[in-house]
Amino acid sequence: MVNFKEEIAKIIAEHVEGLELSEIMSMVEVPQDSKMGDYAFPCFKLAKTLRKAPPLIAAGIAEGIKENAIFEKVEAVNAYVNMFISKEAFVEDVVKEVLKENDDYGKSNVGQGRPVIVEFSSPNIAKPFHIGHIRSTVIGNSINKIYSAMGYDVTRINHLGDYGTQFGKMICAYRHWGNKEDVINEPIKTLLSYYTKFHVEVETHPELEDEAREIFVKLEAGEKEEVELWQWFRDESLKEFNRVYDMLGISFDSYAGESFYSDKMPRIVEMMEEKGLLQESKGAQIVDLEPYGMTPALIKKSDGSSLYITRDIAAAVYRKEHYNFYKNIYVVASQQNLHFQQWFKIIELLGFDWAKDCVHIPFGLVSLEEGTMSTRHGRVVFLEDVLNKAVDQTREIIREKGVNTDNIEETARQVGIGAVVFQELSNNRIKDYTFSWDKVLDFNGETGPYVQYTHARAASVLRNAGEEAVSKALDASNIKAEYITSESAYELAKLIYALPQVIIDAGEKYEPSVLTRHIVDMAQGFNRFYHDEHILVDNEEEKVAKLALVYAAKAAIKNGLALLGMEAPERM
Repeated sequence: MVNFKEEIAKIIAEHVEGLELSEIMSMVEVPQDSKMGDYAFPCFKLAKTLRKAPPLIAAGIAEGIKENAIFEKVEAVNAYVNMFISKEAFVEDVVKEVLKENDDYGKSNVGQGRPVIVEFSSPNIAKPFHIGHIRSTVIGNSINKIYSAMGYDVTRINHLGDYGTQFGKMICAYRHWGNKEDVINEPIKTLLSYYTKFHVEVETHPELEDEAREIFVKLEAGEKEEVELWQWFRDESLKEFNRVYDMLGISFDSYAGESFYSDKMPRIVEMMEEKGLLQESKGAQIVDLEPYGMTPALIKKSDGSSLYITRDIAAAVYRKEHYNFYKNIYVVASQQNLHFQQWFKIIELLGFDWAKDCVHIPFGLVSLEEGTMSTRHGRVVFLEDVLNKAVDQTREIIREKGVNTDNIEETARQVGIGAVVFQELSNNRIKDYTFSWDKVLDFNGETGPYVQYTHARAASVLRNAGEEAVSKALDASNIKAEYITSESAYELAKLIYALPQVIIDAGEKYEPSVLTRHIVDMAQGFNRFYHDEHILVDNEEEKVAKLALVYAAKAAIKNGLALLGMEAPERM
């Protein structure tokens, strides 16, 4: 596909001295108001070298480039050269590119196959996979897909919380109040009830804390009974987690959690000792980070047990040695900002120059309308329940509205789960937000169901056109672009054209909402085109050209949704 910014820069370069092509390219702008052109070139920067007033420079450049076939019109407005691209050439180029690339449209080779790790989701074993986990799970999955589309070799890691003092508490609770049959029947909800009871009982029986600590020390030491209970909790939890991942269409390359790195920590502690980083403080071992504006990092407790900062450092070293990553991305809540700043600094102090390649992607918290969630107090909303409720309510809406679908169950699944995912990814990731059923299942406005319906509408147009007409539209040699140069057609083509760069922007900012907003824009652009134009006209050439644009819009929306982890129904 033609890079119009680059082509314009080359044309302008013939009429400007003293600037590199890359510099001219960086100066070319896209005006917010399309009345000011498709592209604009400000001339303020040239005034000093050319010793002319910017408006005179703009007038000279405009006069020099206006005859180029790529432009429909060029005009100088004050210090700007405003350029209007030939609609016919532009739309034809966009549509033919989408027809050629199809499912690959939007992909690039920015990454050049370099290895990237994305760590996301990472729920705690034996604890609920609740609505609070949706942020890391869905944002991380989208970042993984975006980076894959950018040409990186992505490894998806689910760093399970399967280690730490909470397992001492869990095993302690199970021994006091546990029942094997209940755990087998409903593992997470049962284990949660034990964990909740532990925190109630410890208020009046503080000795339980000591008992739990002793159990965890035994677990770290590899005592058979403790390890077997821990493994059982882990296996049962994963069965429940995987049901949710299957619903969301998410898979991982590795489930290596905190426990995987337990035997790799002594080496890390030795490295810290060799570098003189460790200090003793009240029987514990710390790294003093106050010179770097941070509180000290606790590496080992006074009882000798480790903390997860040590495991995170061990995990990062292992990943560098095992995967030789170009980027090591962590999608973890903003509550952990200090934790990541601390151990990134420790890696740097250990002498690893790749510390700069470890990236923490923070996100805000999700809360419930009825208050903050708390695992300790059992006040949670299970993510599986949220997804099932979304599907159930979507099924009811489909039946009430008599939606045209071959398979109600399949459409309800695609749209219901898509509604939850889209609402999550339409929020700027750093903002806190309150989970609301009304917002999730609002099928009007800038929502997932609206975009999916737009895709289904485009599919319906193609079905109604018939196989023969669609077959002609998919052959680029049949497209007469003069029939798709109306304002709505051109604006739609511009949105489709922007998709590959939007994907790159979303990846570089680690912000799926950039892509989500653009998908909404494309859907709105298609609907304007659909309402403004009569598509299935008698003139065969006109019909084929318009169907080609419909197909291009459908493909672009579908490809965009796929990068959010959503499906695009053909009927709705």
